[in-house]
Amino acid sequence: MTLACLGAGCTTTGEVRQSIGVETVSSDKALAFPPPGGPSIVNVVERRQAKDVEQTISLFTSSSVPGQNFLKVQFLGTTGSNPGLGSRPFDTISENKVAREMAAEIPGVRLARSASFVQNGYGPFGYASGQSRSGDTCLYAWQQVKAGFAPPQEQRNFGTVQVRIRLCDAHATERQLLSTVYGYTIAGHFTGAALNPFGAPRGAESVLGKPGEMVYPDATSYRTAPISIGYQNRPTVMRPAAIIRRPVGAPSQPQAAPVLPPMIGPKVPLPDGPADPLPTGGATGPTSMIVQPSPTNTASNIVVPLPDCNAEAVISAVCR
Repeated sequence: MTLACLGAGCTTTGEVRQSIGVETVSSDKALAFPPPGGPSIVNVVERRQAKDVEQTISLFTSSSVPGQNFLKVQFLGTTGSNPGLGSRPFDTISENKVAREMAAEIPGVRLARSASFVQNGYGPFGYASGQSRSGDTCLYAWQQVKAGFAPPQEQRNFGTVQVRIRLCDAHATERQLLSTVYGYTIAGHFTGAALNPFGAPRGAESVLGKPGEMVYPDATSYRTAPISIGYQNRPTVMRPAAIIRRPVGAPSQPQAAPVLPPMIGPKVPLPDGPADPLPTGGATGPTSMIVQPSPTNTASNIVVPLPDCNAEAVISAVCR
């Protein structure tokens, strides 16, 4: 017998085989997906136990807090193509259980549970958030998707989906992390209609197609004041006059007469009457003269004055 046992031991190959029920699947076979623009999927680990399926969908993580961001989803109640009862009894979400999960998944960060009632497309959910010592924002959310209770003999809506979301980020805010909980999508379903945990499809609104009920394209009310159609005069905008500021105590300087630009074309004869000469500027400039117009200001006797051409400096530059 001893020799037989030794012979049997020598023939053992010692081959190591992979455990059945745990495997890595591709991202397109995930049973849940983060929202568009949300954290990207790193990998998906699937575990199967009797009639239950669990997937841990690891998400991109940018944080100094130990751990990996994930979206975990559990389908309890069926496996494969044959519907049936789950291998584990129905388990409700308790406060102590959630506290243990948060301490294990986000160590070293004190999370405060939100007391506000929140709800996404799959129903109510709970979450807790907080910040680490380095300033990273962390969020842990939990949700149970179940249509409701029914008589046991019917086995209606017995399937349950448990969801857990762990998010920590060095730059995102609590509101940005919470948008992932609102926008994630469950892509899996039960093959048996009797185990559907999502409930019956929601019907159309009762006001659709009903006379007398207004349906607007968005939440903004369109019952506003009537819009005036046509052209309206624009209001006149009064511009403030320019104010010239002088230093306190500085004497006011006399303003020099403006110099008109040279005129091109035939010369217009000067009107009759004497001209009042201006005082001579001496070394500062040539003598200027202003021609007085006719006493009667009508359209027929308005004459354009010529530029002053009495000084030698102006004659060489203007009157040639």
